[in-house]
Amino acid sequence: MKKFIATAVVAFGLATPAFAADPVEGIWQTQVDDGAYAYVSIAPCGPNFCGTISRTFNTDGEYNSPNKGKQIVRNMAPKGGGNYEGKVWRPSNDKIYIGKMQLSGDRIKLKGCVAGGLLCSSQTWARIK
Repeated sequence: MKKFIATAVVAFGLATPAFAADPVEGIWQTQVDDGAYAYVSIAPCGPNFCGTISRTFNTDGEYNSPNKGKQIVRNMAPKGGGNYEGKVWRPSNDKIYIGKMQLSGDRIKLKGCVAGGLLCSSQTWARIK
C-alpha cells in the first residue's frame, strides 16, 4: 500500500505541469491592419490553442466589428521553446494562412505564410492580460 501511495504521489507530481496555464494564454492586442486593431483571447482548443477576436478598435475608438467572436488564430500546436504552428485568418481579405507564432515575454510574433512558408507576412502582438 505504501508503494501504491508513493507511486500515486510521484505520478501526480509529474502530471501537475499539464494543469498549469500555457504562457501564450491571455488577451493580446494586434497591430493595426487596414485601420483597425483587435483584442484576441487565446485559450486552449483541444490540445492546441486558438485565438478569438473579443474587442475591436479603430481611430474612433471601440466599435462593433462583424469579426468579433471569430477565430483568428486556429489550432496552434505547441512545438517547444515558445514556438507554435497552426493557421491564422486575416479578416481584411478573409484568407486563412499557414500560421506560426513565437512567444517572447509579453510579445507574440505571428506569421501568416503561403507557398509552403516561402512568402510570409508578420505582426507582433502585445499582451494586454
